[in-house]
Amino acid sequence: MTINARDELMKYIPIADAIAQTFGKNCEVVLYDLTTSQSSVIYTTNNHVTGIENGHPFNHLLTQVLLSKNLQNDVAANYQIASNGKENVKSTSVLLRNTGGDAIGCLTINYDTEPLFQIQQFLSDIVVKENPLDLKKETEYNNVQEIAKTLIQQIIGESDVEKMDRRKKLEIVASMEEKGVFLIRGALETVADALQVSKVTIYSYLDEIRDRAEGN
Repeated sequence: MTINARDELMKYIPIADAIAQTFGKNCEVVLYDLTTSQSSVIYTTNNHVTGIENGHPFNHLLTQVLLSKNLQNDVAANYQIASNGKENVKSTSVLLRNTGGDAIGCLTINYDTEPLFQIQQFLSDIVVKENPLDLKKETEYNNVQEIAKTLIQQIIGESDVEKMDRRKKLEIVASMEEKGVFLIRGALETVADALQVSKVTIYSYLDEIRDRAEGN
């Protein structure tokens, strides 16, 4: 008994369904009968991706698959199509042959990648892009006092404390206050030692700085 092409292609329907169910609603699978140019689409699943329906011709397959230089070993992989108002549809087509070796059909997977681009944009918006925190370096600190010392030294920098006048020391203490250095327990004593002044002097600096802030 001779089996016509369409009957032979129907056995691929479970494969089409399996692919679509595996990759979800954004994955459309289309089965074509290449023995007829008209009404060549014989089965679709998740056809909301491109809007292809049963009975459609295979016109676009001519250039993108059958005549494509990318067709290797009966597979044209990862080409892009725009259909149904969607610009980011990734497609792969496989030629289906009968026992005589004739290409009688084509199974095409169309995947809507637009949601992936949206996720990519979302991740790009929330990921820190500049000055990433060096966690390895942070683990070198054993306690908050060490962190305080590091901050204080960074603020003082290369300045010669012995030659520093009151105005400059007041400016440095103001910068430390702004950065929250004095919220760390023991920081005030450390700052006093670093600036070679008494704790009482640091208190007077802070009072002056806070009075100015309240005045503004």
